[in-house]
Order: sequence, then C-alpha cells, then structure tokens
Amino acid sequence: MRIGVVTEALAGLTLSELLDWLVREVPEITDLEIGSGGYAPPTHCDRAALLASAAERRRWRHEIETRGLRVAALNVWGNPLHPDVDLARRHDRDLRDSIRLASELGVERVIAMAGCPAAGPVDGMIPHFAAGGWLPYLEGVGERQWKERVAPYWTEVSEFARREHPALLICLELHPGTNVYNAETFGRLAALGDNLAANLDPSHLFWQHMDAELMVQQLGRRIGYSHGKDVVFSAQNLALNGLLDHRWPSPPEAMPWTFAVVGKGHDLAWWRRFAQLLGEHTRAETISVEHEDPFVPPQQGIKEAARLLAAAISGRQAASEVRA
Repeated sequence: MRIGVVTEALAGLTLSELLDWLVREVPEITDLEIGSGGYAPPTHCDRAALLASAAERRRWRHEIETRGLRVAALNVWGNPLHPDVDLARRHDRDLRDSIRLASELGVERVIAMAGCPAAGPVDGMIPHFAAGGWLPYLEGVGERQWKERVAPYWTEVSEFARREHPALLICLELHPGTNVYNAETFGRLAALGDNLAANLDPSHLFWQHMDAELMVQQLGRRIGYSHGKDVVFSAQNLALNGLLDHRWPSPPEAMPWTFAVVGKGHDLAWWRRFAQLLGEHTRAETISVEHEDPFVPPQQGIKEAARLLAAAISGRQAASEVRA
C-alpha cells in the first residue's frame, strides 16, 4: 500500500508549491489524487490544456515525477445526475474528459460519485436523497431513480470508459447523499460494469455505524481505491440530535460527529488492520489522505495522518512514534 493525498485540501497552493511542500514536509506521501472537475477544484490540473497538448502533459508529469511522486488518481467528484440540466451536463463532460485524460496519462483510477437525481420528473432543480420510505411520500423514490436515471447512466459511462481506457477503474465513493452509499447500493451498481469499483472511505462508514473491515471483506476486489479519513463522535450532541443533524457541518462544535484526522477516532491498531485487509482483499494500491477535520489546519492534519498511515502500513512503529 502507498500513501497519497487528496490535493483539494491544499487548493490554495500552486502545483509547484504543493509538490515542494510534500517533498520537504511529508516524505511518507508518494501518490497524488488531483482534482480534475465536477465539484473538485482543478487548481492543480488544467484538464483542457493537458488534453490538447502532449507537450503539456509531458511537462506536467515531469514536474511531478522528478520529485519522486506519481499521480494515482484524478478526482472528478460531482453529480452528473443532477436535475439542473446544465450542471449535470457539465459534470458529465468533466467525468468523460477526465477518463480521456487518465488514458493519455496512463493513470488507472478516476474517483467519482454516483450522483443523485430528483425524486421524479416534476421535482424541479433539487436532488432527492432516497434514504428510506419511512413516510408515504418517500416510498418508491429510490427504485424510480435507479430504473430511470442511475442504471442507464452508469451502464453507458462504463461502456464509454471501457472503449477509452480499458485498464481504468472508475472508483465511486460510497457517500450518503448519492445513490451509492453502502454494500447493497454499490452491489447493484457494480453489476452494471466490471470497471465500476468502490473508493472506500471508512469515515463515511463510521458515522453510519457500519463496519469498514467487514465492508472490505464483503466488496473485496471491487474496491479499487481508498481514502484515509476518520470520524469523532460527540456523545452529548449525539444523545440530543442523533446522526441526522440538518445543520451539518456547521457549527462543528455542535455536531454529533465530525470528520477527523486519521487516528483521532480509531487507533493505530485499527488502521493497521484496515491497511492489511486492503492489501489482501482488494485492488486498492493507495490510501489517500483526505483532510476535512474542521479543528485541525490542513497542513498539520495531512502530516499527522501520513505518519500514522506509514506506521500502519509498515507494521514496525509503535503508536508513540507517530504522534505529531
């Protein structure tokens, strides 16, 4: 397993500044997950310029590779099923262009999300997350979305990706708020194409009270990538408002749970087991640090997470050796 970083947390730095900081401050990181469209800021990847020019691609790769780093994935998380047609078309274009660019660069992972459409054809411009049919007006939404939008779209995108880049895995993050967020919803989508894989971010499982280790064993080789992010729960806030606080993520001190630096919610022993399971059961080659801890500055959090993950992967260091 290699350690990567989602560069979105450092979007305020230029690519050169980012690379120099990583080499100087976080030598544990060897892999980059670079935003290339959708909601991901393309600060470090001018997709249009890279697609248009082989010379530009060589220059871009040279800047990265001469520092001993590599591009593990392009990240184009978005909502190509959005009921706002213009936004959906833009995110769909970004996804397809990122697949084309990955082919030109020899990158074998594109990170995406399954998306979320409206509840029905007359719903207007707002996506509807069908998390359950607890009340009559919520019944049947998920099945309708699946049949009318999700399955047709991802069947076609899977076929497109296979033509453009046969070695590519489109790794969909299991994320509440999209139509793929657990074992059952991913299983249905995975059946649409063998190049549709999972990007397993354990933090999104933690807050749903799912078992990330069991998920690795259940999904196995359909996992193609992993994020490194933790979750911390507030017992008092959780007791008062449960997991589904509509104010999330702000104010963070009032939330029942928040994303956290790796190691804040689960110790070194847990991350060691997780890394071992990924290596034994999946096609993931990278655990990519995704910094979203509201209480820790990104550069500090990335260093702390990378050190703990290095200890987890190596299996040699004691917990005391990876404290920031």
